[in-house]
Amino acid sequence: MRRRHSGLGVIMALLALVFLQIPARAASIQNIDLGPHAQVWFAEDHTVPIVVFNISLPAGSAYDPPGKAGLAEFAGSMIDEGAGGLDSKAFHEALANRAITFNASAERDFLVISISTLKENAPEAMHLLQLALTRPRFESEALQRVRAQIIQSLQQDQVEPQRLAARGFMRAFFGGHAYAHPVSGEIDSISSVNTADLRNFVRGHWVKNGLKIAVAGDITAPALAKLLGQTFQPVSGASPPPLPNVGRLGAPGIHIIPLPVPQPTAIFGLPGIMRHDPDFIPAYVANYILGGGGFSSRLTDEVRVKRGLTYGISTALTSYDKASVLLGSVATRADAIRQTLQVVKDTMANFAANGPTQQELDDAKTYLTGSFPLAFSSNSGTAAQLGTFQRQNLDIGYVARRNSLIEAVTLADVRRVGKRLFDPARLTVVIGGSPAGAALPPAAGIGGPNITPPTKPAAKPLAGPVTMPNIAKKP
Repeated sequence: MRRRHSGLGVIMALLALVFLQIPARAASIQNIDLGPHAQVWFAEDHTVPIVVFNISLPAGSAYDPPGKAGLAEFAGSMIDEGAGGLDSKAFHEALANRAITFNASAERDFLVISISTLKENAPEAMHLLQLALTRPRFESEALQRVRAQIIQSLQQDQVEPQRLAARGFMRAFFGGHAYAHPVSGEIDSISSVNTADLRNFVRGHWVKNGLKIAVAGDITAPALAKLLGQTFQPVSGASPPPLPNVGRLGAPGIHIIPLPVPQPTAIFGLPGIMRHDPDFIPAYVANYILGGGGFSSRLTDEVRVKRGLTYGISTALTSYDKASVLLGSVATRADAIRQTLQVVKDTMANFAANGPTQQELDDAKTYLTGSFPLAFSSNSGTAAQLGTFQRQNLDIGYVARRNSLIEAVTLADVRRVGKRLFDPARLTVVIGGSPAGAALPPAAGIGGPNITPPTKPAAKPLAGPVTMPNIAKKP
């Protein structure tokens, strides 16, 4: 097989020189004591006078109550819409006047809050966070405005093949588990959310029991410990209920969500390997070779390069607290979707049967270890990466040994994991948009209750690259 990383060794060697100091800085992560039920990791860096906080609360969409899908995301969208004595306008002005960025986004297990601030404004940034967590206002005007924005986005989802397929895939793959419903909810459920719902959710989930904080930047450990202690002291110590275990994973076969578009999107997936399984790192490397490596991946070679069926195809191994999924995505012409999916299955079957070549494994390990320092090239990158590791329940020493774990992966490891993971017979496929001449019936229920196919095709003439939904950062 031809070498697909021309000059990769030279490039990675140069990157290693450029970022020589980054691994050392990232490896010197400190643990800050904030009590037995919270976790704080800190990377001190005085290069620029900026401090970045990545804060994870046990308040993801999996905790949405029955009939209130999207409540976690709705609450997160309201976090900067007024708190304490500040209404929405005053809260935003307080952020803008001090150039504080303040964002919150719900994932399936956590609400992730990202805050970036100049060192001198860190106390004010944390004061505003404290107000948001402990004294949210949830005023009617802001609630109705945010609700309208969410509903508008949900309406757009109904005519976007990729979004439609991604939502349908989660429903099909996770069945009755809370991971099945969309993070942003449904139009009906969002329409029903009221102030009492928001307050009840915040009371039980915007808490410091299960709190995870990653900080990077221009502050000392003693100053950070004091600042965080003051910030979270009044935050509730309530314990959210544990998430239920996932039962069956997957609904093998092809499920179609009808949509009159010239370019359907297929989301496809398999049961993955959990983050603490000894086979996770070999599986991560195997996924990179199969579909995670961009132009170097086998799927790109087979589907795009050799056959010209798409501009982009990719896969990723994504872990949640209670499940793991190998998730892939591809868009192509309606008359080529069946051929594309068959190539995907054949490529998976070949990998499962024969594994990668030694060259493919060597190239994958070179890239995965050489590119890892780039995640720590800024304070925002460092905080985000550490926050990802925290949410995956990894220990504080993982960053220092991560590359050695990848280097230790052998050809036998990847071949063993390939047989375990890449079984095309177990593949769940959801297509947003109908294949040309489709005879397969649509799968009932996986598209959600609000799907109303448009009467005109969406204007997407080319099978461009597809953005993967809910993909975790580098393990």
